[in-house]
Amino acid sequence: MAGGTQAEQGRADSGKDPIRTYRDLVAWRVGMDLAAAVLHAADRLPTDQRFALGMQMRRAAVSVPSNIAEGFGRGAGKEFRRFLVIARGSLFELQTQAELARRMGWLQGAALREVRELSHRLDALVAGLLKSLPRRTK
Repeated sequence: MAGGTQAEQGRADSGKDPIRTYRDLVAWRVGMDLAAAVLHAADRLPTDQRFALGMQMRRAAVSVPSNIAEGFGRGAGKEFRRFLVIARGSLFELQTQAELARRMGWLQGAALREVRELSHRLDALVAGLLKSLPRRTK
C-alpha cells in the first residue's frame, strides 16, 4: 500500500508489522466487530422485523468486511479501491437501517451506541484507506 499514515491505511495496530493479509487491516477487524454487533442487535428486533429489516441489516453488515477482504485479495490499486467504495456504500446502507431501527424504538441503549461508534470508526478507516490508494488514471 502506498502513502498515507498508519491511521489512514487502517494498518495493523503497531504500524510496524507489514500488511500480509486482509486480517492485518484494522478496517477489516473493526468491520468484523461491527458485523458481530449488528448480528446480535438484529436478533433483538421485533419478531416481524427479524426477517425484514433485520435481514437487510445483517447483509449490509457482513458485506462491509467481506468487501474489504475481497478487494485486498485482488491486489492494491483500482480493484482494492473499487471494493472499498462498495464496502463504504454498504456501511452507509447499514447506518441508515440502524437509524430507522432507532427511530422505531427497536435499537437503543448499549447496542445502538456500539453500532454507531463502530460504524463511525470504520467509516474513518475506510475513508483513510481510500485516500492512501493511488487515484485511477484514465
